[in-house]
Amino acid sequence: MPTSEQNRRGAPLVPGLLAALRSKASAENVVGQRRFGIQPRGEHLGLSMGELRPFTRKHRRDHALALALWDTGVHEARILAAHIADPALLTRAEMERWALDFDSWAVVDNACIHLFRKSPHAFACAKAWIRRPGEYVRRAGFSMIATLAVHANDAPDSVFLGFLPAIRRASSDDRNFVRKAVNWALRQIGKRNPRLRTAALAEARRILNLDTRSARWIARDAIRELKAVRARGGSC
Repeated sequence: MPTSEQNRRGAPLVPGLLAALRSKASAENVVGQRRFGIQPRGEHLGLSMGELRPFTRKHRRDHALALALWDTGVHEARILAAHIADPALLTRAEMERWALDFDSWAVVDNACIHLFRKSPHAFACAKAWIRRPGEYVRRAGFSMIATLAVHANDAPDSVFLGFLPAIRRASSDDRNFVRKAVNWALRQIGKRNPRLRTAALAEARRILNLDTRSARWIARDAIRELKAVRARGGSC
């Protein structure tokens, strides 16, 4: 079904949902969220995930509604869209379109954790996005790697080993939301199993030798955590 037709099917529910979301808006929460770097370009209501959860349960897998909510540009509506969209219906074109709209780490991470990683296009998008220059698109690529390292149980080690050189190349990107996602991806690859932990620790030491501020932070944090995991003899 074409995206435009899906949007039309979902559109009738949007005004009521937006009214319900806006009724819970909190200027105080907006200020608090902005202190944590959530500064979307569009309307920002300051709702918590707990306040959004009843809507996610009621509308789960309503893909048409998700697409229509995304197009509103409202921050919380986009987070809701990421939770209710159907990964079985999600197209690569829709993922690319949403990625171009990303304007906060909160929307990026909700989309990657709750929706995109379930798509058959997840690995392909991750590979593409980590090479893109935009801060939030690149974050999405590395957030996807981190999330897939946790959830893609059937993926071979070779897939994640193949991401390590890209992690090293991006480790000198000192943009806050990129470097945190690069670090997250490295740590989650290393926590997947002992073989990948050894490889991730070796990569972290190579990153440390790059001797940039961002690379040092990424490497030292990853080495500290992965050594702790190894000492416990498990994963987390």
